[in-house]
Amino acid sequence: MISKNKSFKTSEAFLLVVCILAIIFTSLFLLKSEPHLALLLCIIVISLIGLLKGFNWSDLEAGIVKGIQNGIQPIIVLGLIGMLIGAWMASGTIPTVMVYALSIIDPSYLLVTSLFSCMVISSLVGSSFTTVSTVGVALMGVGMAIGLPVEWVAGAVISGACFGDKMSPMSDTTNFASGVSSVPLFTHIRHMTITTVPSIIITTIIFIVLGKITPIETASFSEIAKMVTIIKSEIDINALTLLSPLLVVILAIRKVPVIPSLIIGIITAGVTAGALQGVSIGKFLTILQFGTSYSIDNELLMSMLNRGGLQSMMWSISLIMIAFAFGGLLDVLKIIPVLLNGLMKRIKTKGQLILSTAASSFGVNLLTGEQYLSILIPGQSFKGLFDNMQISRKYMSRTLEDAGTLVNPLFPWAVSGAFFAQTLGVEVIDYLPYVFFLYLSPLFSILFGYLSKHK
Repeated sequence: MISKNKSFKTSEAFLLVVCILAIIFTSLFLLKSEPHLALLLCIIVISLIGLLKGFNWSDLEAGIVKGIQNGIQPIIVLGLIGMLIGAWMASGTIPTVMVYALSIIDPSYLLVTSLFSCMVISSLVGSSFTTVSTVGVALMGVGMAIGLPVEWVAGAVISGACFGDKMSPMSDTTNFASGVSSVPLFTHIRHMTITTVPSIIITTIIFIVLGKITPIETASFSEIAKMVTIIKSEIDINALTLLSPLLVVILAIRKVPVIPSLIIGIITAGVTAGALQGVSIGKFLTILQFGTSYSIDNELLMSMLNRGGLQSMMWSISLIMIAFAFGGLLDVLKIIPVLLNGLMKRIKTKGQLILSTAASSFGVNLLTGEQYLSILIPGQSFKGLFDNMQISRKYMSRTLEDAGTLVNPLFPWAVSGAFFAQTLGVEVIDYLPYVFFLYLSPLFSILFGYLSKHK
């Protein structure tokens, strides 16, 4: 399989990817191991192959270290969001949203309400992470109280949150895809409506149907009322607790960088926790580290309210470190460029070009777990081909969003997938069948690529 020269042939790179997929599939689905171990095994195997190809260990190690360095910013964000969730639990912010929602929302429409609520918030702030960690966590608690399958609620929350990640002019990935493709931002957004509108309509219909066909027992209503009473007896439910998340949303709209925004959210939540809930500074610091620890005689409420803290994100943080290390190793070996170069030689039609762009974004997400690389690498590789075939780059920018931005949450080792699973308490493999918007969009992108006659 391995030739004597240092660089990889297309066939060798393809066989390496097959090997990687085999390791991941066997580890996750047959051996039922954590994704951390699957990726570590991939790093070991690919490193050995790199050494056999003539690469120096110092070069491979430098690539691994550089990959981890590239992941520092999302790692810090994840840690801060874990602390913020704990802070908002302690301050009463999330319990207040839960009580209001339980008192107002019709259980039959919770799924579609979750979808639209997250669509609105994510469109305003341009961040699926902020949306999921605020209203998403509260809606998950409501879903658990009503008795809906948590993976359904997670699917609705994630679909709505990723809508803004894709369509909002505030979103960094929307601006990034537009910039990489050299397509004006609002031209890019308008063109994305072609795949977004049918995808979100179908997603909405599915969640309406799922909400209607799910029987909500009458007894659950009295149980919900009991939960609301217990929450109110333990926590001061007060509209003032919503000032901290409102401030975070305003900061996001005003394009304040995410890390200082989250820190301000934590500080303001600490003030609210002290003023309204009587939480001491020492206890608040413990909550930031380990999350809340309410002692309530109700198991479901305990699981809903005892959340957050820096430690709650360590599973995701360690996974992302390994995933970025793996991506750095692949970058040193130049596996992805070799594959893309081999792929581009076989492209003859517009449909094939868009399918190949989507497949490349999907593949980069699969191999590196990094959303921005899934936009950047295919974008840089294919834009010359779009120009040569006289096809507008707005098709490329749309495809990069559909198969790059939206596909990232579908992998447990990807940044978004790890974050959503940890924050919502639902494994990627469990919510995967219900994030309809995330895989309908790339499917429509590919379909319209073949059907559209426009350049």
